Amino acid sequence: MNLLPVIDTTSIKWKTIRKDGLDLDYAVAIPRSIANNILKELEKTLEYFKGDLAKIKVFGKEYPLPRQQVAYGDPGITYKYSGKTIPALPWPAPVLALRNFLEGIKGIKYDFVLVNKYRNGNDHMGEHRDNEPELDPTYPIASISFGQERPFVLKHKDARKPGPDKKQIAPVKIDLEHGSVLFMNPPTNDIWYHSLPTRKKLLGVRINLTFRKMRKK
Repeated sequence: MNLLPVIDTTSIKWKTIRKDGLDLDYAVAIPRSIANNILKELEKTLEYFKGDLAKIKVFGKEYPLPRQQVAYGDPGITYKYSGKTIPALPWPAPVLALRNFLEGIKGIKYDFVLVNKYRNGNDHMGEHRDNEPELDPTYPIASISFGQERPFVLKHKDARKPGPDKKQIAPVKIDLEHGSVLFMNPPTNDIWYHSLPTRKKLLGVRINLTFRKMRKK
């Protein structure tokens, strides 16, 4: 079965957000019926990290990840964050189809993806920037969401500073919908932190895939 039939990418209606170093393109790019099938296939196909790779280090202490996570990519790629080295497993068919879909939109062949499964509204992602040194900062990070709609919150780095250096810059919130694509274009991840806060009343499963382009070695 072709999970991702040909979609006319020229007909996608993009919403752009530009302010203070924030550069985002957002659209519900995958029709609901197709998104439903992809979510079912991801739920059936993907297996998530266990053991040490299912933990995160905060101020030198390890805690269980407040979500499930796995990574895929081209041979030999690893990704380091929060004191962990994440290996890229071989591309499964549904994730590879999504990578090819993004290539059709942007002409970018991403070589790594981090998949996060939020089992319910208790699972979350804390504030951070995707600006690790092995990422190529000239490429956008592409985020595809399936399942439960969740708010995605971005905060300017200068609005997080304590004391007199703190600037009054309002956060930006986007409700990431089922079948949506978000491009975080440069220099967004150098200047803005992002998070997926806890929402205990939202009970549905959400699977998010963030595709990245690594620096050439």
